[in-house]
Amino acid sequence: MAHSARAPYLGSVIAVVHHPDYVAPAPPRSTYQWNKNGLVRDLLRDQGAAIDWHEPEAMPRAWVEAVHDADYVAEVAEARVPAAKERRIGFAVTPFVARRAFLVPGGTYLAARLAISRGFAANTAGGSHHALGDTGAGYCVFNDLAIAAVRLAEEGRRVLIVDVDVHQGDGTAALTAGRPDIATYSIHAEKNFPVRKARSTLDVALPDGVNDDGYMAALTATLPPMVEEVAPDLILYQAGVDPFAGDRLGRLALSREGLVMRDRWIADFAKARRLPLASALGGGYGSDPMEVAERHLTSIMTLGGVFAMEPLAK
Repeated sequence: MAHSARAPYLGSVIAVVHHPDYVAPAPPRSTYQWNKNGLVRDLLRDQGAAIDWHEPEAMPRAWVEAVHDADYVAEVAEARVPAAKERRIGFAVTPFVARRAFLVPGGTYLAARLAISRGFAANTAGGSHHALGDTGAGYCVFNDLAIAAVRLAEEGRRVLIVDVDVHQGDGTAALTAGRPDIATYSIHAEKNFPVRKARSTLDVALPDGVNDDGYMAALTATLPPMVEEVAPDLILYQAGVDPFAGDRLGRLALSREGLVMRDRWIADFAKARRLPLASALGGGYGSDPMEVAERHLTSIMTLGGVFAMEPLAK
């Protein structure tokens, strides 16, 4: 049973990045919903010819170490992350989880490269915005957004990370701070995790219970002037669907229609400015895994639907 209205398929394919190993076996005692990526994949497969599938390569270790401490990268690669760090992450880093940790940043980077040529592309994982330099945190092992952004910046891109997850993108902000070629924007619930916030280039902290109208008013008032000031040539979009009123870990009150409104506005905004847009999955939590997966599907189809109307203007 579908839980949300899907954006219409408009006749042009949507580039989607996925790897079979995104779906890793759940580590012992994990509270993270490890079946989410598989459910999102299956729902996208149901879209048939609307989806153009792409498989990423693992991010080379040197690019991961450009963002994360080399000792921590080695701990993950060898699946010997200390118990204290695993507790902070929220699950054990098994060899399967370690492989996935290197694949996901590769997927976000590939989505960005596809977006540069096609306008939009989505990674079916990622948005791991809580991972810090020497540890993971909050269900995040490596910070795929920061890793991809640094690699893109080193290739000459000016990157803006737009994070609409209900939780602040603290790791992303901390790991990219001080770089003139990467800017971070986070619109989130002020009183939600993490308790200690980092400083993004621009933080828009919302009180509990903000609804569709309040959220859109804040977003549309703050993002355009920032884009004018930063002048990026690419947006990495952390497309968390946990601002939804029924989300298990959210404190905001967006409806399903409000999430669609948010994503459609972001896509229209980027397209009008000829900014390639690459999305990473981000957060979404609930007792019904299919309902959560439907929220993510709707997000990808909404974003992709805007760019499917016609090619990105040149």
